Amino acid sequence: MKRIISIFLLAGCLTTAAVFSVPAAAAEEIIITGSTTVLPVMQKAGEAFMAANPGISLSISGGGSGNGIKALNEGLCQVAMSSRDIKESELKEGAGKGVNAVRTAIAVDALVPVIHPENPVKNLTVAQLRGIYSGKITNWKEVGGKDENIVTVSRDSSSGTFETWQELIMTPDKVSPAALSQASNGAVAQAVAGNRRSIGYIGFGYLNSSLKKVDVNGVEARPETALAKKWPIARELYVFTNGAPAGAVKKLTDYLLDPRKGQKAVAETGYIPLPAK
Repeated sequence: MKRIISIFLLAGCLTTAAVFSVPAAAAEEIIITGSTTVLPVMQKAGEAFMAANPGISLSISGGGSGNGIKALNEGLCQVAMSSRDIKESELKEGAGKGVNAVRTAIAVDALVPVIHPENPVKNLTVAQLRGIYSGKITNWKEVGGKDENIVTVSRDSSSGTFETWQELIMTPDKVSPAALSQASNGAVAQAVAGNRRSIGYIGFGYLNSSLKKVDVNGVEARPETALAKKWPIARELYVFTNGAPAGAVKKLTDYLLDPRKGQKAVAETGYIPLPAK
């Protein structure tokens, strides 16, 4: 939401135009981009943050963790949302441009395999998930389901969710090129809800009644199992800034970490607040 007033002055025979942007109450804009997993948290908390800080305007967009970190390194945003940690190569790239990416954890997430509600499968092992996504297991009957081909739905390679899945589930294999690639958690959820033979994986905050979550290694995805690290696909969600948060950006990160404010928004969007210190 940009608090900008644009005034156009026309001179002569409408051949010359001058444009003046006058910030309302000198509003300071923070540009935030990156992970679609973190996006609902930032949107929820951001709305309340702007109401409490009328002198600060937030511009929030998705696009994937990798794209968010790239934008930070290129000076195109002040805050990068990410569902994975930053890579050494990204740190070096940023350093070469005078950017020192600093990480702040804002929530905990359980990455959850999901299927269509009509699918009778209730539990899969990590090995079975790896087999399905590598293309070695192609029929649901191989894992206790119906005699139907499996349709795998995955995230695009710029996604931190994809990279977490690759690291925690797929290693040493890789996701098959035959998997249907989607650009966001919401798109994965929609694709799985619309096809009873499909399987996907999404952030905990995207679970809904049109999907059936699958237990992994006999463990159910719940806030308690994620915090206790019993859930095998748990992770932290981050924001990255250029250097330690300062000024308006520090106000935002402090708000996100406040148990009565930003952490409340984490819970309201279906994610898991950070454990109390």
